[in-house]
Amino acid sequence: MEKRACDNCHQIKSGNVQRETNQYLCKPCWKKLHWTPKKIICSRCKREMFHHGKGLCSGCFNSTFFIERTREHNAKRSHNIDVETYRRITRACMVCGFDKIVEIHHLDHNHINNAQDNLTGLCPNHHKMLHSKKYQKEMFDTLKQKGFKVPESNLSDGFFKKKFSA
Repeated sequence: MEKRACDNCHQIKSGNVQRETNQYLCKPCWKKLHWTPKKIICSRCKREMFHHGKGLCSGCFNSTFFIERTREHNAKRSHNIDVETYRRITRACMVCGFDKIVEIHHLDHNHINNAQDNLTGLCPNHHKMLHSKKYQKEMFDTLKQKGFKVPESNLSDGFFKKKFSA
């Protein structure tokens, strides 16, 4: 391939002469002006979308193969937590040590408070138990034994029993 000035961007690059227009275009200019990606039915979401890779649209491809990077980005964007802190907190569940799926929990239930001592990593089971009034006191006691500062105002106060009992 010879190198000469692209007729579109005027940069000296290797490229090809277009048959229809007799223009010399570099690869980036040709891709912008003439190339269209192939549409497929995504094998995961079943929508007709542009092909990204492995038979998937770009959204399904990224959520399948880059889920951890997406979670780190969301932690940075939503909670303003740097990536290293997120990785350290979500290394394993603080209660049982499960390390496959770990979620961030704010101990004081204030999502604006991102102090290190307010964040803990929990597996989905323990995270759900912590948000359930039935198991909340047990979970807070367990976290206290592990050395976490649990706010006293979040301990089960019998609010639901008083308000909704017959």
